[in-house]
Amino acid sequence: MPEPGAALVLAVASSALFDLSESDRVFREQGAEAYRAYQRAHEQVPLPPGAAFPFVRRVLALNAGLQPPPVELVLISRNDPDTGLRVRESMLHYGLTPGRMAFTGGADPWPYLGAFGAHLFLTRQASDVAAALAAGHAAGEVLAAAADDKEQDEQLRVAFDFDGVLADDSAERVFQAQGLAAFHAHEAARASEPVAPGPLARLLLALSRVQARLADSRRLRVAIVTARSHPADRRVIATLRAWGVRVDEAYFVGDLPKEAVLAQLRPHLFFDDKRPVADRASAVAPSVHVPFGVAGSTRSQAADAATATVSSCSGAVT
Repeated sequence: MPEPGAALVLAVASSALFDLSESDRVFREQGAEAYRAYQRAHEQVPLPPGAAFPFVRRVLALNAGLQPPPVELVLISRNDPDTGLRVRESMLHYGLTPGRMAFTGGADPWPYLGAFGAHLFLTRQASDVAAALAAGHAAGEVLAAAADDKEQDEQLRVAFDFDGVLADDSAERVFQAQGLAAFHAHEAARASEPVAPGPLARLLLALSRVQARLADSRRLRVAIVTARSHPADRRVIATLRAWGVRVDEAYFVGDLPKEAVLAQLRPHLFFDDKRPVADRASAVAPSVHVPFGVAGSTRSQAADAATATVSSCSGAVT
């Protein structure tokens, strides 16, 4: 289990952290032994950064000057220990030190998320994300995007959709079944009632714990970018208050495209349950698809697990 003080445990697959297109091509075209030889021959050649690289680099930078470090990085890879050495060496080349590592030798990586206490699992493998969510783990598919991160500041910006990501999909189900007017009436009548936690609720709470340990809280900015608008906005605030957490920014955009706001916000990761929205967002910011609930067609065990966690700890992350 993570050491005391690890407010956020981030599990990342090598596919999310690095651009593996060339080595994957060798594996597909020439087979496992050629892939093994290729990785050994290129062991000291750093892999190019992938879509989640800026996020990972910046979230680890939040550890500077803090003991114990509030953030722990766990590398979880389908490589075996031999072929995975190149990933490890690439991480050290870029100054990304993993606290713990798992090389599953081709086995599914997601069953080990609980063992490492992960608050989030990032990967490019959609099937692993679906299985992890169904098992109650927080996970997301990192979509293809440029890994450029030329800003000189060390601020980390994270943005979330609300329904089906931070919260469960109960309100989304009303919208899907009955339409916008019924959704607004439903939410207005429940304005003071918190929505049940969704798949990434524990991640939000973990980020809040990290932010509380920073001498300058502006080093981490958390935003909500949601299609909700008046009168459905009020329930978002009621939910955050019930969880004992706050966010720095919130954008209730209604039917406007989210990417217009995201282009100005410039998050290092944006999470959304709707694949078309996440795809469009990935053109302006690194984006993660969380295929949960009625909008994402994933079973709801993740919400059950998140509800139990938030309820049992009264707002604390375990």
